[in-house]
Amino acid sequence: MKPGLRDLLWMAVGATIFGIIFVVVLVTSKEQSPAARLALKNRKVEIVNGMLAALASASESAKSAVMATTDQDSQSFANEARTATANLRQGRGQLSGLLDTNGSPRERDLLAEFSQSFLNLERIDRDLLALAVQNTNLKAYRLAFGPASEALQAVDEALAHLVTGCSESNSPDNKKIILLADNARISALRIQTLLPPHIAEESDRKMDELEARMTREDRAVRQALAGLAAIRGLADDQDLATAVARYEQFTGIRSQILKLSRENTNVRSLAISLNEHRRAMLLCQDALTGLEQEINEAFIRDERNRAPVSTR
Repeated sequence: MKPGLRDLLWMAVGATIFGIIFVVVLVTSKEQSPAARLALKNRKVEIVNGMLAALASASESAKSAVMATTDQDSQSFANEARTATANLRQGRGQLSGLLDTNGSPRERDLLAEFSQSFLNLERIDRDLLALAVQNTNLKAYRLAFGPASEALQAVDEALAHLVTGCSESNSPDNKKIILLADNARISALRIQTLLPPHIAEESDRKMDELEARMTREDRAVRQALAGLAAIRGLADDQDLATAVARYEQFTGIRSQILKLSRENTNVRSLAISLNEHRRAMLLCQDALTGLEQEINEAFIRDERNRAPVSTR
């Protein structure tokens, strides 16, 4: 008997269903083959190892950005750190997609723990690298031991020459000139010695104290220079004029140094690197190490569960 239209439709539906079941069984059997399971496990581990390498690279580059002595080097290392962090972020995305379809609940939980720590690390990295590339403390040191030191040396030499010239004369004001010149030179030297501690200081309160001492010494320098200018015959003295001009130059440079020192970017970035950044990096590292261990252990457990049970 020839099958009717209704019979043909049922046969087609049956064949379709059988085909779908066959494909599902075929795919499932492929996914559950030992080689496929091993390849999947190895791929997970490979991604995690890549993430660990990117984490180490990002951490090392961030440290180098903090320790670099030039803006160019700091910026170069900061760019390397950002690139490594981007690679780490990419690896996390790849692993997340893989675990969504082929991961255990524990693996997904561990990746979520890493992601939370990684978000915190990214936030710290942004602050750290933004500070590291500014190098305000290094710039302050360069000014202090360069232009500022040269200006004060010129002040000292001019006042020393002034004292020598007066000593060779029979001026009745010699003792007063020597005393005032020495006072100016000593107070200027004290200001110079207070600059490096200010640049290295982390506390605003202690910087305030150092600046207060500088202000007192600055007042003493100006009073001594004004006293010298008030002595008859010194108002137009070239050495005194040089000392006054170079001290004003030093004062301007000192203002720049204190401003840079107050920004404290090298001190702050170093503190972040040694504390917050290190702790956040270790949390990420521990999470990834735990995830790698779980992937390997889960594979072993799964294989044991799949092994045929002996009836003997």
